[in-house]
Amino acid sequence: MTEASRIHCSRLRERLMSAGEAAALIPSGANVGMSGFTGAGYPKAVPQALAAHIRERRERGENYRISVWTGASTAPELDGALAEVDGIEMRLPYQSDPVCRQKINEGRMSYIDIHLSHVAQHAWSGFFGELDVAVIEVAGITEDGKLIPSSSIGNNKTWIDQADKVILEVNHGQSAGLEGMHDVYYGTALPPRRKPIEMTQPDDRIGEKYLLCPPEKIIAVVETNAPDRCSRFSEPDETSNAIARHLLAFFEMEVEKKRLPENLLPLQSGVGNIANAVLAGLNEGPFSDLTAYTEVLQDGMLAMLRSGKLRMASATALSLSPEASKELTDNIDFYRERILLRTQEISNHPEVIRRLGIIAMNGMIEADIYGNVNSTHLMGSRIMNGIGGSGDFARNGYLSVFMTPSTAKGGAISTIVPMVSHVDHTEHDVQIVVTEQGLADLRGLAPRQRALSIIENCAHPDFRPRLRDYFKRACASGRGMHTPHLLGEALSWHQRYEETGQM
Repeated sequence: MTEASRIHCSRLRERLMSAGEAAALIPSGANVGMSGFTGAGYPKAVPQALAAHIRERRERGENYRISVWTGASTAPELDGALAEVDGIEMRLPYQSDPVCRQKINEGRMSYIDIHLSHVAQHAWSGFFGELDVAVIEVAGITEDGKLIPSSSIGNNKTWIDQADKVILEVNHGQSAGLEGMHDVYYGTALPPRRKPIEMTQPDDRIGEKYLLCPPEKIIAVVETNAPDRCSRFSEPDETSNAIARHLLAFFEMEVEKKRLPENLLPLQSGVGNIANAVLAGLNEGPFSDLTAYTEVLQDGMLAMLRSGKLRMASATALSLSPEASKELTDNIDFYRERILLRTQEISNHPEVIRRLGIIAMNGMIEADIYGNVNSTHLMGSRIMNGIGGSGDFARNGYLSVFMTPSTAKGGAISTIVPMVSHVDHTEHDVQIVVTEQGLADLRGLAPRQRALSIIENCAHPDFRPRLRDYFKRACASGRGMHTPHLLGEALSWHQRYEETGQM
């Protein structure tokens, strides 16, 4: 035990061991639930030790693989390390690691891409099989054995409840001041025993400040001292800033028409540079007393909390750049009063999202002229990352916004196409499409009206004439005027790109 150990429970101090010793307790073929959500709060040492263990076993001719369940994406020390040694049989529910992605697209790793709000329920229902081991990072352990969550909660409560055995990583690299920032709800149940979630405001507390785990389940405790692996965000470019300007102008118009209150509605924002540009625009814009009810709190929201534009933020994870992480740690008392970290099944809960009236803002890969959105697959079959929580918020939010630049690959690809090559969000769930070219408000529009709005407002000028031509000929084909398509051409843009490198 280190001198400044954060393991205050004497019974659990007796289970201290090295990461290698803990990793050896995970058998081949196990289903392993690991903490982590977008590079925050994932175990740092045990997965790397397990990867080394798998490599040694493989050198002896043994086939050693496990299935990995998490909250969302993690980091190279987990996904990357295990994928590199071909140690993952099956992965769920979301990933962003390039090695994982390659193995999935090569057919060497099974992958279940699932709405994040569904994961806990499916695990409790046994759809994924039995959970053998949970490996969970915590910021500390209290004298009575309660677990202080770290920078993400995700599915940790479910993994601890479901697993036969639990391994804890106590990370001194996480701020001790995180204690008290969490709200772990223990009231969920499967049908027919469900009860309403008693939440009417984003800052309502409904749960515990700690994760609870019977001590007899805990088979190992490992001490670590390592930061989360969170990347710096690029400065917003003109494309991102243009998208932000279109969206903020739309919000101002909605307030003027009294369809939104002056402080808007709770905000949900996906991860990335466009999302951060929108948040930066909100920070400089006319709106105040804002709130957020989202999955991931990133740099932009932290800046809004610091400025006072954002009153509070509810999330399941902190996904911050190194600079923003230092800002959080240095001013943890200030932020602890303004941030709530919840379990993933509550941060993404459809009932709560619908009741609070969330403004959902998410990125996409492509949209078609009728408003169907692909957010997961390149050219129809190659997974990029996964659907994440975008479906939870798009289907249930008050406003459903999808954003992207109008072109990709230096102009070789149009992100507005005749028909998307893969559908994650149908036209029924997509209300607003925004590119740097403009914004299409699809509410109250029939399919052909939607097509005209998307083509004229969102498509890049280099591709707009061809989209107009496609739509005109589809309408003239006589094959159906509700949602006109030319089936022989609908995916020809993608086929052309596959064959020539240009749409």
